[in-house]
Order: sequence, then structure tokens, then C-alpha cells
Amino acid sequence: MRLAQDLRLRDYFALAFGTMIGVGWLVLMDDWLGRGGPLGAMLAFAVGGLALLPVGYVYGQWVQRLPKATSEAAYTAQVFPPIVSYFTGWTMLLAYFIVCPWEAVAIGKVASYLLPWLNSFELYRVGGHPVFLPRLALGVVMTLFLAALNYRGIRGSARFQRYATGTVLILVAGVALFGVAHGSGANFSPVFRSTPLVSILLALQIVPYFLTGFESVPKAAEEASRDFPPRSFFRAIVLALFTGAAFYVAAIAAVSVAAPWQSLLGKPFATAFAFQQAIGAQWPVRLIFVGAIAGLLQCFNGNFVAASRMVFSFGREGTVPVRFGAVHTAYRTPGVAIVGVAALTLLGLCLGDALLVPVTEVGSMAAATGWFASSVSLMLVEKRARVRIISAAAAVVALLLVLMKLLPAFPGHFSRAEWIAFAIWLLLGATLHALRPPAAASAAPR
Repeated sequence: MRLAQDLRLRDYFALAFGTMIGVGWLVLMDDWLGRGGPLGAMLAFAVGGLALLPVGYVYGQWVQRLPKATSEAAYTAQVFPPIVSYFTGWTMLLAYFIVCPWEAVAIGKVASYLLPWLNSFELYRVGGHPVFLPRLALGVVMTLFLAALNYRGIRGSARFQRYATGTVLILVAGVALFGVAHGSGANFSPVFRSTPLVSILLALQIVPYFLTGFESVPKAAEEASRDFPPRSFFRAIVLALFTGAAFYVAAIAAVSVAAPWQSLLGKPFATAFAFQQAIGAQWPVRLIFVGAIAGLLQCFNGNFVAASRMVFSFGREGTVPVRFGAVHTAYRTPGVAIVGVAALTLLGLCLGDALLVPVTEVGSMAAATGWFASSVSLMLVEKRARVRIISAAAAVVALLLVLMKLLPAFPGHFSRAEWIAFAIWLLLGATLHALRPPAAASAAPR
């Protein structure tokens, strides 16, 4: 049985944009400014967005050739052995899945600003960060809500995604313009945190994580409406990539104009704090938080869709236990995969705030790894010189992003905790791969 075929261009744009834009612009703005200063962070997102255009082109080419939820695993299977294909897809899955518990944790962090009583009834601590019962319960409820929404059909999930995306764009743009009008250009100084190059590099390292999402389009390619033009997949990817990068650049600029950026370092909600300082009122801040919650929901939902479709595709291909490849007979959704992603999300949620910043580091490297493998694969199978040149450029960009996280020569490289987290994920993938039925041992995504 096939998955339901209901998605159109606006749905794919909302999926890709929503997968990119969560609450990082609110929760982690102080980290971004601390890495690069206002201009360093803005340039990092602008350069990152432009540099990723060749990668977007690669995915636009691949999704027209192979409109499969397996995506990176299917692309690399065209030129590499099955085991390489599987672990490429499994690594890319990490980039999507890891956002789900991140957002489940962040909802409590965001909501506690409006409802301080959520920071009560401490249960335990992880890495020095307390885990509070009300915030944990809120994350559980949101996870179960989105799981149920996706379980019952992609149409409802897509509609929810469109509404959330519209809310984020309208509210954040309105408040940002109002805050800039009350701010000062002098607040930008100094424009870099360190030297220009180091500032940009430090901020650039986390850009792949926050721009991961444009390549979520192929994960839902099998659910396109029957009359959907294949070239529109590429349109959705490019539109989302441009819009997402522009959103982050504009958010950093607005915050840095609204208040002296160095006064925001260490603030848990630097964006809200900046607008509160600039405007001197609470209503814009409350609107910011409403927009942030909408962003959180759209990001969680988008990544949940992408992650569950990848797990489903692995099960269908037999590279993990085949029960994950089951399609619900009534809703035509990957029901077992959805339940599996939800269960792992709830486990990750138990780590609390200790999960937030390290996740961006691991997610950045995982995404860039998938981009690199997909770009190399297209370069090897393509005969047209123009496409091969663009694919090579995309591979170089992705490889540099991977090396920035792995090589000790670069500031901000992987710490021991991040290596351990990545190793655990690979071990989980190896275990699931080993538990697949014997008949599927030679199977590979195609």
C-alpha cells in the first residue's frame, strides 16, 4: 500500500521552511552573538545560505530522478555499497530526529517565560541542568499531540504546518520592525566578537543545523499530489533555503539594533530581552513568544515528518526491521515509524536543557555528512558537465562543514560528549541493521 498523495508546492515550502525555523532565534540568540558578534553571525547565515545553494541544486536533481523517502540512502546506493548507503541515510536521520527531543525540551523553556510556575517540582539534574516535572509533562503532551496528528494523516499535518508557518512570519516580522524603530545602529558596535574570520567561522559551524530542512522535501516526495510537477520540488527547496537564511539574518539584525548585543550574552531569551529593552513594554515580548511557540511547533512537526518517513523507508527496504515499513490501512501513514520516532523523542526529552546547545553541534555535522554523500553521488552518476561542476562545488562546501566539526584545528570542534553521542547513534543504527530479517541482508535502497 502506498502513502497518501496529498501534498502541493505550498505544503512542501511550509514543510521545508518549518523544518528550518524553530526557536533557535529566541533560545540561542546569545550563543550566536557570542560566537560571531552581530555582523559575524549575519554573514555566517548569509554566506551559509548562498553556499548551500549548490547543495539545494543537488537535492533538486536527485528528487526528480528518485522521488523516494529514503533520500540520501537511495542516492548513495547508486554508486556505493549497501552498508555505506545505509549509514549515510542513518547519519542524515540523526539530523532530523535529534531536533524532535530538542523541540520537546524547548517548549517548556519557552513557555516558562510566560508561566514561571513551570519551573517548579524539580525531579533530577542532567549536567547541572534541572529537569522540572511541569516542563517535562508539557513536552510529553506536545510530542503525543504531533504524533497523533501525523498518525491520522499527512493532510492534517500539512495544514497545521501551513498555519504555523504563516503565524511565525507575520508575528516575528511585525515585532522586529517595531523593535528596530525603537533601537539604534550604535548597538551594533563592535560588529565582530573576535577577528572577522574567526567570528564568521565560529558562527558558520552551527549554520548547517539551523538551515537543515530544505532537503526535507525529498523525504515526503512520495506523498506529492498526482498532478504535482517534478520541477516544483526544486522550487520549494530554493524558496525555503532563501527564505530561511533571510529570516535568520533579519532576526540577528533586528535584535542587534534593538539593544547593545554584548548586554544580551548569557541571557536565556536574548531576543525577547532585546525588544523589551528597546520598546519598554511587555506586549511585543508576548507576541514574540507566541511566534516562538508557533515556530517550535512547525519545526518539531517538520522534523517529525522527515524523520518518520526515513525510518519508514528503511523498514520498507529491509535495512531495519520491516515492521517500521508498514503503512496504516485507513490513514495511509507510516504508523509504526511514527510511533517509533515518538518513543525515542520521549526518551531524549528526559535529558532536559542539557540537550539544547550540544544538539546543534552534532546535528550540524550529521546534516553536512548527508549533503556531502549526496553531492558526490550525483557527481559520479551525472554525465552533463554543468551538473557535475555544481555537484563538485556542493561536495566541497559540505566537506568543509564536516571538517570544521571533526578536526581539532578548527575552533568549536567536537567535544568528547559530542563524539560519544554520535557513537551511540551509530551503534543504535548498527543494532537495528543487524536485527533486520536475513532475507533483507542484501537489500539496498533503490
